[in-house]
Amino acid sequence: MIERNQPIIAIATSPGTGAVGIVRVSGIKLEDFIEALLGRKLLPRVATLCELKDDNGATIDQLIAVYFIGPNSYTGEDVLELQAHGGPTLLNMILERCLELSNTQKSSHSPVLNGLRLARPGEFTERAFLNAKLDLTQAEAVMDLISAGTKLAAQSAIRSLQGEFSKDINTVKKRLIHLRMLVEASIDFPEEEIDFIKSEQARKLIIEINQAIQVILLKTHQGKVLSQGVRVVIAGQPNSGKSSLMNALSGEETSIVTSIEGTTRDVLSETISISGVPFHVSDTAGLRQNSEDEVEQIGIQRAWRRIKEADILIFLTDLSRNEDKAYLEKNDWIIESLKDFEFKENNVLNVYNKTDLFKDDTVLDKRSKSANEVYISAKTGEGLHELRERLLELSGWKKNSIEDIYLARQRHIQALNSTDENIKSALYWIFNSAPSLELIAEELRLAQNSLSEITGEFSNEDLLGEIFSNFCIGK
Repeated sequence: MIERNQPIIAIATSPGTGAVGIVRVSGIKLEDFIEALLGRKLLPRVATLCELKDDNGATIDQLIAVYFIGPNSYTGEDVLELQAHGGPTLLNMILERCLELSNTQKSSHSPVLNGLRLARPGEFTERAFLNAKLDLTQAEAVMDLISAGTKLAAQSAIRSLQGEFSKDINTVKKRLIHLRMLVEASIDFPEEEIDFIKSEQARKLIIEINQAIQVILLKTHQGKVLSQGVRVVIAGQPNSGKSSLMNALSGEETSIVTSIEGTTRDVLSETISISGVPFHVSDTAGLRQNSEDEVEQIGIQRAWRRIKEADILIFLTDLSRNEDKAYLEKNDWIIESLKDFEFKENNVLNVYNKTDLFKDDTVLDKRSKSANEVYISAKTGEGLHELRERLLELSGWKKNSIEDIYLARQRHIQALNSTDENIKSALYWIFNSAPSLELIAEELRLAQNSLSEITGEFSNEDLLGEIFSNFCIGK
């Protein structure tokens, strides 16, 4: 069984070759270990040039060592960081030397650093959380910052890491506690005849709490879009220009484009950024009822599966075939098939391609003014700006400042939705002609608990394991 108080070690930099690599050690009282490892004492928080030698006195590497004394460190324990040259073999040699030395006997016949072991993924950040250096939202923000795919996502993650999200959560929670205290006082001391629930103060306070939760919910929805991205699928009949559109949106030759039907046999995916929001765009095989090609049939099946998982569907139509009755009937078949997946109609964006073929604008003059229609030319780029704007609108993204975004996770949103429901129930009872103090107090208690779960006050072992196991080793 893994002991939380054991010292831990890991390579803290990403795998692969680099100019610099870091080996990190965290534990209680590292002074003896540091002196045995480097042959000298280190001044706290001072970068020191050292030579690390093996058991025979041969130099392994010349490196920079930095020593942080707990609790003034990332984990809250003593931390040693060895900044060495970044070769994978060299870093593993340093790691092995540390593990080997930790079991060496001191003059007192006890190990230099008893029980030093390899860290589990995320264990350094987990210790920072357990030692109250970070709350749970800040700990999660560490991984969000590392994995941020856009500049906006990185900026939002750093705000959460600095405690902005937690600050708003805790502000609402303090108001909840205050209101709950007053309600429970009215329950415990009925003889005082305090009609607090019907007072203007109570009503004003619950309305303020409700409004604050709505603001946080809006910010977290924006953050979810930013952190998880939006799944977009380009679908349509064969040779309607899906691959050309994929290439035009991504700015790269991601998909092969030919005039031959069925060129795309599998789902091709690319992540693009629109105004800092990641869109995971998939180019699928052309949809049709019958195909004699077995490989194409598999591609069509995969296309339907991807459509079912999509947040937004771009249904692409070839404008040059607008007079082709058979083509239009097949389009109708695709639209009917989408209903079987219960795909929301307002998440379907009808895109009409190849406007460049209509120089006299006869067809284009007949364009509908429907909000879910966009006319483009994947070849010339006409209409692509409007298409990107419509994708942003359908994703629910608002062009707000970074202060209006929290890079939230699904568990945050679930907890906030639960809080919202409890507060609305309490709001109902407070304005009821015959309010139930007990029900109001219970709803406020449940809301308070949900907010506490977000910041990690009531976290269980399973939740922590799930969160930190997704981290990189050494983080």
